[in-house]
Amino acid sequence: MSSLIANTRYGQVRGEQVDNVYVWKGIPYAKPPVGKLRFRPPVQPDKWDGVRDATTFGKTAMQPNSEMMKFLGDSPQGSSEDCLYLNIWSQGTDDKRRPVMVWIHGGAFMYGSGSSETYDGTSFAQTGDVVVVTINYRLGAFGFLHLEEIGGEAFAGSGNCGILDQIAALKWVQENIGAFGGDPNNVTVFGESAGAMSIGTLLGTEQAEGLVHKAILQSGAANNVLASNVATNVTRKILSHLNIQENELERLFEIPAEELVQASEVVPPMSLCPVVDNTVIKKQPLEMLTEGYAKNIPVLIGTTEDEYRLFTFADLTWRKLDEKGIEELFKRTFRKYWDQMSEQLAGEPLTQSLYEKLMTWDMFTYPAITLAETRVRQSEKVWMYRFDYKSTAFGGALQSCHALELPFVWNTVKNQITTAFVGDAPERIPLAEQMHEAWIAFAKQSNPSTPALPDWPEYELDSRATMLFNIENTIQHDPAQADRLFWEQIVAVGKR
Repeated sequence: MSSLIANTRYGQVRGEQVDNVYVWKGIPYAKPPVGKLRFRPPVQPDKWDGVRDATTFGKTAMQPNSEMMKFLGDSPQGSSEDCLYLNIWSQGTDDKRRPVMVWIHGGAFMYGSGSSETYDGTSFAQTGDVVVVTINYRLGAFGFLHLEEIGGEAFAGSGNCGILDQIAALKWVQENIGAFGGDPNNVTVFGESAGAMSIGTLLGTEQAEGLVHKAILQSGAANNVLASNVATNVTRKILSHLNIQENELERLFEIPAEELVQASEVVPPMSLCPVVDNTVIKKQPLEMLTEGYAKNIPVLIGTTEDEYRLFTFADLTWRKLDEKGIEELFKRTFRKYWDQMSEQLAGEPLTQSLYEKLMTWDMFTYPAITLAETRVRQSEKVWMYRFDYKSTAFGGALQSCHALELPFVWNTVKNQITTAFVGDAPERIPLAEQMHEAWIAFAKQSNPSTPALPDWPEYELDSRATMLFNIENTIQHDPAQADRLFWEQIVAVGKR
């Protein structure tokens, strides 16, 4: 019988047993990034004597309140700058060397945690006999305030502290996961939204080389990084809000964390995210991948069919806008693409559903296809999926929105919180089991194919095979081809 006590490099930790799964919570993978460690790369944790209790989740990263995150079942309690903790689910502390799956949560680089009820690793450990790790990482200004261009060497890497935290957690896994029954040579990193965008970034980051063996990207790709000058402009807005001059950056170490959280809300969403700083991130991730980074790392990538619906289904804006206001919204949103886009649309009515479709493709679907095809051109293995199942909650108004696939991947669709989001239709249960098993299969065999699914070929440029997850799962070749070709033209014009 396995022990509840595991030996890490830093000391012993005691977890708890739930049925046949062992769980360890709140294990520190770095020192608390407080005081003079604020805006600094993570530092290895101190060693401890005795046996550390690991039955309670660690504090979550500092972040603003978010009604949407509460709706999605991720409402962090007790947030703190002291947040660099991880959690582990395993069937034992033996030497079995199980596949390891490390989860990077989403939340626009501003919200979320690794301790959401949706991310309960019990089913992965029970069903697949894999070791699951969930992590916290610094968010918002704490994780992505790019001070290096203003403050110089003293703030090197500050705009990518969140990414450096993820790398530190992956290094911790390499060094310690064997004590929890895991195989450090078989690590699959998976994530959704900002978590998937983080993975797309990690694949093109030198410091992450050798830490990842497989990658699953859900509703995120490799295009969400800011140029240094853009990130510096964001920083200047936050400094102005805080009344801090550029020669007074030392004051940033003294102001209360709550003030930094409030200041982070004065800039638009996704303004605090990874930065091409030439310290941590040398170039745009897609460029790094084109140059041959992340060799021999199979990728499973996909989106939901109606991603952007999550952000508009409760939005009253459309009821207030007249025809001219709607046209202005389209122009403002798609700026550099709009002339070519409106020509291609050829007088199609400008409706909310069209807006949602265009935003879905702009933010999620086309970037995912671009990453997949970049990998294929490097002769790397790629599998593509699309999640088409429609939530039955709210009378079906959510459709196949952003984040809807999460409880299916984690097989937590029966939880009360997730049922409020996905609905209670009985068809959700077998679909969750099938997706869950596909993710497990990918972690185990570098291929998501299972007996319960149709034959799932690799994604190739001449066929573009895509698994459509729904009540009945099917393979389609180049689904929504017309939309893909539309966006190829639009993006090509935008690059001129």
